Formats: sequence, C-alpha cells, structure tokens
Amino acid sequence: MSAPKPVIPIIAVETPSDPSAPEFHYESMYQKRAEIYARSVKGWFANWRWLMVWLTQAFFYGMPWLQWHGRQALLFDLGEQRFYVLGLVFYPQDFIFLAALLVLSALLLFFFTAIAGRLWCGYTCPQTVYTEIFLWLERKIEGDRQARMRLDQSRWTARKLGLKSAKQAAWLGVALITGFSFVGYFTPIRALAADALQGQVSGWNLFWILFYGAATYGNAGYLREQMCKYICPYARFQSALIDKDSLIISYDAARGEPRGARSRKQVEAASKQADCIDCTLCVQVCPTGIDIRNGLQNECIACAACIDVCDSVMEKVGSPKGLIRYSTANGMALGWSRRQMFARVLRPRVLIYGAALTLGAGAFAASIALRSPFLVDVIRDRGTLARTVEQGEVENVYRVQIMNRTERAQRYRILAHGPVALSVLAPEVQVDAAGIRAVTVSLRMAPQDALNYPHQSVQISFEVKAVDQAVAQIEKSTFFVPD
Repeated sequence: MSAPKPVIPIIAVETPSDPSAPEFHYESMYQKRAEIYARSVKGWFANWRWLMVWLTQAFFYGMPWLQWHGRQALLFDLGEQRFYVLGLVFYPQDFIFLAALLVLSALLLFFFTAIAGRLWCGYTCPQTVYTEIFLWLERKIEGDRQARMRLDQSRWTARKLGLKSAKQAAWLGVALITGFSFVGYFTPIRALAADALQGQVSGWNLFWILFYGAATYGNAGYLREQMCKYICPYARFQSALIDKDSLIISYDAARGEPRGARSRKQVEAASKQADCIDCTLCVQVCPTGIDIRNGLQNECIACAACIDVCDSVMEKVGSPKGLIRYSTANGMALGWSRRQMFARVLRPRVLIYGAALTLGAGAFAASIALRSPFLVDVIRDRGTLARTVEQGEVENVYRVQIMNRTERAQRYRILAHGPVALSVLAPEVQVDAAGIRAVTVSLRMAPQDALNYPHQSVQISFEVKAVDQAVAQIEKSTFFVPD
C-alpha cells in the first residue's frame, strides 16, 4: 500500500483589525495613457526639423504631379503591371531591384545610426514629420502647451467646441490630401483628380484614399509617441547598432547635478554651482514625454528639441550652452572635445557599414545602367511537342514573350542556334512602347539532320535582337526529335 500524498493546507488570512496595520490592495498593471502636451520650441535643430518637413512633403505631394515625356514621372501602375521611375520602366519581373533597394535602405539606416543614433526618427520618419505638422496645426488653433491643457480641462462651451472642431477639420483635410497623394502614386493623379472633381472615383481608389488618410489621421493625431514607444521596432534594436562612440543626445550630469532652481545673481555669485536649474522645459518640449536627464532611453527619437530649449535657458541664466548636447558615451565620460569625438567616427563598425553600402550602391547603379532594354521568355508549346511536317522536316512550336523596357515601339528579330541549322518562321516581331507581346514561333529541322538525333532532345538557344539597337538576348531551350 502506497504512502499517502502530503497535503498543503490552505488557511484563510483574516483582515487585521488594527487600523495602523498595512492593508492589502490590488494595483492594475495597465494604466491610462497620460496625455503629452509638447511645448513649442525654437532653435537650430528645430529649424533643421522644419526644413526636412518641407523637403520631404514637397517631394511626397509634388512628385505625382511631375510629368516625364507626357506621362507621370513616378507611377506604380498595378493594373498594367508597369512601374515608371523617371526614364525607367520596370515590370514585376524586376522585383529584384526593389529587394536590393530595401537592403540598401537598411544599410543606410545602420550606417547613420552607428554614426549619430536615430537621425532618421528625429528628422525624416513619416511619423515624426506628420506629428510635427499636426502639432503645428494644433498649436495654431488651440494655443501652446498651457493653453491646450487649460482647454482640455475646462468644461464644454461653444468656444471649446469651435476650437476642437476646427482642429479636427484641419487634421482631416491634411489626412485626406495625404491619402489622395498616396493613391496618386498608383493611379495617374491627374486622372484621379478629374474623377474626384466629378465624383466618379472608383471604389478601390476611394477605399485606399480613406484608408491611408485614416492611418495618417490616427497615427499623427492620436497615437503619436505611442507609435515610437510601443509599435515601431527600430527603438528595440537601435542598441545593437550604436556603441559608446555613437553621437547621441546626452545630458552632462557632471555640469548639471545637483540640479536646483536659482536666479541669475546666484549663478554669478556661485560659479561652481550646478548648471541645471530644474526648469523641466526639456521634458515639456519632448514629443515622447521622457526626461533626458535620466540618460538615453528607447523612447528618445533624437529630435533634439531638448537641446534647443536647454540652450535658450542656459543663455538666459548666463551659463554655457551644451548642458544637453550631441555627444558620445566615451566623450561624456572622459571629457573629450568635439575634435576627439569626431576622430572616432571612422571606426570598424562604421567602416564595415560604409563599405557594404558603397559596394551595394555601386552594384545597384551598375545593374540599373547595364540592364537590357528588353526581356525575353521562351516556353515550349505543350500542346505540340514535335511533329513531322511537309518534306519530312521536324517542327517544334514555342511561345516567345518579349517585354519592351523602353518607351518607344521596337522591332525584334528572332534567330535560333543549335548543333545543326534551324529555320525560324515568323522571325520579326514589333512590340509597343513599354509593352509585352507573346508570339508563336515555329522551328524546323531538315530531315537529314533529324536522322542524326532520333528520339532525342537537342539543346538549342533563341537569340532575340533589337533591330534598332545593338542589343541581343539569348534564351536556352530544347528541340525534340521524334522517332
């Protein structure tokens, strides 16, 4: 008989009657998002951010309207399966170029992150750019930080309703224009605009305009820093891309601590007193709501707003600028000068990224420049593998598809080569500009030559030549000889 299993007794815990005893309580692990009211800031880095806003949005909104030889300069025509990039025409078969471009973009991101952290996030990321635009509209309509906080905490009045409605209308206007411009890269934007004015936008185009517009409205108007803090993966792996010699936004604790409020007279009287006056403006201007004085954090998008506002405060209290500045971990710890920090830019990590980027960009540019102006695909006719025709000749039938990558109609001559002479029927083909044409081509082998290859597959090749260009494409195939 087996021994009884031990039993763990469960004893109820009584609530202590002593009022001074600690009470048990539950604390939720989920907290409501604290609204961030980013304060406006002016300065050198703020000017750079707005310059990038203007440049990126001038490209995004303006590029679909640019014409190139009578058609849209940048158009990804999914219906026709043709993609126009300035003077180049691409097909789905050119997907390798898109893959290479994405790899180069990743290398470029790695390269700049290794040098100076999250420059992409702070100045050119669409989330940052549109959040900056939406915040500007919000400030123009509702006021700066304190005014917006008072407005949100006040009761609903006609004035509050009017301001909130005006802000929402402005946001929706920008979002819809953004969605319209996005669809304009896939549908010719001039035709799309004409359809919109007549109220005849197709269902799919309308869906994507509203979908992308809603994404812009939600991300830039409401999600904002949550995209950077919780959704975007870049913040998670940036630590693997930077090292102690990467330029990051840093707070000089040796200068700033212990922090505390004081007047200009106190600063002049105590030259050794710490520079940080604990004004918290660096927190108020941060779009993600962090305190940079606590060190580098995943939420920091390197917008440098804290640098601009801190420099303005230092100037007012008579302290040197740069309490918060771009620096490296080694430079901050060892007290390096700017020259010493920049001397560490060309280190192994950066050189490897730079070399890979240079080689990849060179190979990409060369492949674009040297690519053939047309593509050829040869498929055997499965319905008729081989047959004997008049005068004992052996005939094989093929389907030859020619893709014209130029924007002029071209004529092509089809030749065939093998161990013996082969005659080609329908040897010349014309293909429209940026068009695709498939033709049926018959190859014939003389009876005396066929006797040397009974019931064999003979290796042959098709040569397609552009009549007006000194370019040829060769595709291999087989010629079957029956018994």
